[in-house]
Amino acid sequence: MNQPMKSTKSSFQLSRRHFLKASALGALGAAAGPMIVPSSLFGETAPSRKIQIAQIGCGRIARDMDLPGILKQDIARIVAVCDLDSKRLADAKKLVEGYYAKKSGSATAVTVKTFTDYRELLQMPGIDAVAISTPDHWHAELVIAAALAGKDVYVQKPLSMTLAEGRVVSDLIRAKGRIFQIGSQQRSNAQFRTGCELVRNGRIGKLHTVKIGLPSDPSGAVEPDMPVPPNLNYDMWLGPTPQVPYTEKRVHPQNDYSRPGWLRIDSHCLGMITGWGSHHVDIAHWGMDTEHTGPLEIEGWATFPKSGLWNVHGDYHIEARYANGVNLIIDHTFTNGIEFQGEDGWIFVSRGGGQATASDPAGKNGKALAASDEKILASKIGPDEIQLYRSADHHLNWLESIQSRKPAVTTAEIAHRSTSACIISWISMKLGRKLRWDPVKEEFTGDTEANAMRSRLERKPYGIGKFAKPN
Repeated sequence: MNQPMKSTKSSFQLSRRHFLKASALGALGAAAGPMIVPSSLFGETAPSRKIQIAQIGCGRIARDMDLPGILKQDIARIVAVCDLDSKRLADAKKLVEGYYAKKSGSATAVTVKTFTDYRELLQMPGIDAVAISTPDHWHAELVIAAALAGKDVYVQKPLSMTLAEGRVVSDLIRAKGRIFQIGSQQRSNAQFRTGCELVRNGRIGKLHTVKIGLPSDPSGAVEPDMPVPPNLNYDMWLGPTPQVPYTEKRVHPQNDYSRPGWLRIDSHCLGMITGWGSHHVDIAHWGMDTEHTGPLEIEGWATFPKSGLWNVHGDYHIEARYANGVNLIIDHTFTNGIEFQGEDGWIFVSRGGGQATASDPAGKNGKALAASDEKILASKIGPDEIQLYRSADHHLNWLESIQSRKPAVTTAEIAHRSTSACIISWISMKLGRKLRWDPVKEEFTGDTEANAMRSRLERKPYGIGKFAKPN
């Protein structure tokens, strides 16, 4: 299934001209910033001054997190929704229009346009930015397409399914000057920033170990082939992944918005190592001051189902070593959260029992913020000490960054590096042995088999390959 690559940095060269030809968007012009007219022409709350947002993917995470997170912000307006399931598309339109109708007192406050193909959505005049809440295997293609079309981007984690995809996405976002945010909302939760600031400012002494606790997923039964529902474009839903028969537990429930089955199939998601791991590894990197690099060595093991539809990893253990001497340990038996261990004490930080959505497994949860000594938590960070980026609302931070053109709390490169550490862990778990990683070249040292797993074959016409031209 995997295909060797020479380098994750040079495998794809993306050009706007090539993208426009591939997606038939030749008439589309890239905007340098949000399409907001001066306040001298309209009032501050006029619709024409709001950032125009399109939502791509209208499933569980969109309904529970991203749509509500954007809808409540007065500086933005959701004007379009896109989904491959017409039932979910209609539900999203109803949700958004209903919200604005209730808020304004007018049943015709906003008319939300609907799309079943993202390429048609990106041709819609006036769209400033897109929020992407699709299955993982679609993330990279959609971010690339949106950035090449001149849109700012919010995308759910993880950034990519492969190391190759992540590098292309990060390089392109930077090259095109797009404002980016990933759904690592823990960066905008005060306890995570506080914990990382205390660690970075030496309150527990020299940091030597970071322990991450994550949930695990159970295996499932063999599922029968089923007719594709008439409301679902299943071929496009599969995207770059292999063509396989439809069954409901591969995709998402047809009658509710509970946790979808694709989260447990490694063609579409690598499992909890990227699902929850991209959240916690991101915070670990924040506290370790390794946001723009990765481990030097990594070794892991995991149990994988031998039968059934769901085939992502079950129980697992990973150990990684970074250039600054810190050892990162990830294990399914640890309390869900991140524990920073230093020579003079420890700090633990978590969601305090919170979950991304009500249907997410949470595992054993600890306090939101705890330490070996309460005096550590009472310590104040001085004005001359390290002050980390402050964001109190993840979606608002993205929208305000669109206005200011200053980076959001999580850049594409930071997202790529945290996702990369998770994917490297997954590769080690799959191979069941120690790997050496070069975080500068972004390749495994002396390991052809591992390097072949930095990318995957893509089923045409989907995937990021269509945006590429030969070197």
